[in-house]
Amino acid sequence: MTRLQSQVLRPILDIEDPRQSRRISFVGGIRSVGKLEKLVDRTHQGVAFSLYPTRIDELLEVADSGGVMPPKSTWFEPKLRDGIFCHLLR
Repeated sequence: MTRLQSQVLRPILDIEDPRQSRRISFVGGIRSVGKLEKLVDRTHQGVAFSLYPTRIDELLEVADSGGVMPPKSTWFEPKLRDGIFCHLLR
């Protein structure tokens, strides 16, 4: 369980499952903190969180232990254009 979930989302905002809650929106990691500020100001929605990106060693540790990463915590940039890896043959 993440600190955000255990210390903010559940006890303060009463959000039990961030994967199912309609009260949560996600803004991709490539966007700036300024984008989050503008979104909160424009929509008058109460709060935005910007978190440090997941390190690869953290991802591997969770995977090796059989755990599950929190929603959207495995956002990586740059994204591939599609789900297929393409390599030109010459």
